[in-house]
Amino acid sequence: MERLHYSPIKQFRVQGGICEITDAWSMAKVTASSPAIEVMTDLRRIPAATIPVETSLSETNHAMILRGVRLLFVTDPGKRIVGIVTANDLLGEKPTRVARERMMRHEELSVRDIMVATEQLDAVHLSDVLRSEVGHVVATLKDCGRQHALVMETVEEGAMAVRGIFSASQIARQMGIPLQTAEVARTFAEIEAAIAR
Repeated sequence: MERLHYSPIKQFRVQGGICEITDAWSMAKVTASSPAIEVMTDLRRIPAATIPVETSLSETNHAMILRGVRLLFVTDPGKRIVGIVTANDLLGEKPTRVARERMMRHEELSVRDIMVATEQLDAVHLSDVLRSEVGHVVATLKDCGRQHALVMETVEEGAMAVRGIFSASQIARQMGIPLQTAEVARTFAEIEAAIAR
């Protein structure tokens, strides 16, 4: 077996008093004209937060709190993504409405009952994202009236895989917009106001 030769990475001496710890949430500040890829959560770098489709709503809420996320990918027993569930889905009126429609108790509902199925999700292709700017992403989210959009890529044999996700609240954070609400319309109004400045 041939032995590969690797050269060491160039090193330098750290100067005292100049080091800071990078905060995971102090992501790069962006503007409307920044590359769209800068606001995409890349699932090759950050593991997808998932929840099994039969999980109860209270367990799902607990999982979100523990992971510090507002969206989970819902998976079937084969670990395939079958939908997403957001904090808005869990904490809004949807569970009460679904329970009433199905004549069930709230405690009997599972993620399957309130998730947004993959067939109902809006997605964009990674190749288009690589040619787009943050303003295009905001316009896309506003057009579909959602807080999130999936980014898909073509993998072997032409199959599609989820590569990343866009989140209106993450975009707002990266643009330096303080968000007080989870309402879609207000989030976009705040982002658009920042873009107009």
